[in-house]
Amino acid sequence: MNQTSSSKNAPDRHGISLVISHWSLVIFLTLPLYALDQITKRWIVSNFDPDSTTMQVIPGWFNIVYVTNTGAAFGSFKNSNSFFVAISAVTLLALIVFHLRGSFRDLWSRAGAALLMAGILGNLTDRLLYRHVVDFLDFDLHVRFANPWPSFNVADSCICIAVGMFLIASILEEKRKKPKS
Repeated sequence: MNQTSSSKNAPDRHGISLVISHWSLVIFLTLPLYALDQITKRWIVSNFDPDSTTMQVIPGWFNIVYVTNTGAAFGSFKNSNSFFVAISAVTLLALIVFHLRGSFRDLWSRAGAALLMAGILGNLTDRLLYRHVVDFLDFDLHVRFANPWPSFNVADSCICIAVGMFLIASILEEKRKKPKS
């Protein structure tokens, strides 16, 4: 057996480290943000009454509340919890498959996928435990048509930031593809 054939059968150390580095963002972003989301929501559920308690943090700007949401963003599609459980599970599974296939090739898209997984897991957990999502961050931006901004949570923030990261990844990919003239 020559050197070439034995090295083909040996584990590829670069491949293993690549897999670890790709999953490290999931481990170091997804898990802590999911934990933060769940810890904050548990605190809200334990200390607030749904849709009736408000704690002013910055008077006139920022409150902590307990709002139940059976729908999606901005309270749309109310009473659709089962639908969102199913769509969340499918999306989470798809993200894992895409991640395993190497679809997230740059740091922006891998970080976006990690944040998206944290957000989906956080809200999916709520839907399974409480049959609604727990929203608690309430901002009054004093901006017309966004006054007050709908309440949200850590998971929602992760999802919104993930969308931004995917947009940045897409823009950077397009710039890389353009021929230099």
